[in-house]
Amino acid sequence: MSIIIGADLVPTASNQKLFSCGEVEELFGELLLKILKEADYRIFNLETPLTDVAAPINKVGDTLLAPTSTVTAMKKIGVDLFSLANNHIMDQGEQGLDSTCKTLKRAGISYVGVGRDIQTASKPHVFVVKGKKIGVYSCAEHEFSIATNKHCGANPVDFLDSPDHIVQLKKQCDYVIVLYHGGKEY
Repeated sequence: MSIIIGADLVPTASNQKLFSCGEVEELFGELLLKILKEADYRIFNLETPLTDVAAPINKVGDTLLAPTSTVTAMKKIGVDLFSLANNHIMDQGEQGLDSTCKTLKRAGISYVGVGRDIQTASKPHVFVVKGKKIGVYSCAEHEFSIATNKHCGANPVDFLDSPDHIVQLKKQCDYVIVLYHGGKEY
């Protein structure tokens, strides 16, 4: 079984048109596209909300967004699953998260690590490849994007609860992949 786990995928001002038009050869190159195509499953971190409405939250640091049309290239390269548990997924507020989830659903791309509250955000994603059940648990450091009991957002890493979630997932799956997003930039 071949599972590709890629890092942050972020359409930026310099390449958004290529993403929107699905120009994957220019974006990724022939060799990387061949590797992606040959994989049984492809997982990336989507490090930006996909929305056509700019409504940045008040936070320290950059607020990111990419147009919903950029999903064209993501679908074309065969992304199967996006982790959305990261420090930028709430950069455009609740509407940005909602737009991202709806855009990915319409494109047939699954996601993990976010939800309308902490309970739904902590739910894993489970898939089967070559008869093996694989669970993905995704969480992020506590920044501006974290879900709570009353607010949507990313699944926060909790060093008391997260290990329990992973143990429970392992009881249901042959393999578990834990995606943790955090650390100091630069």
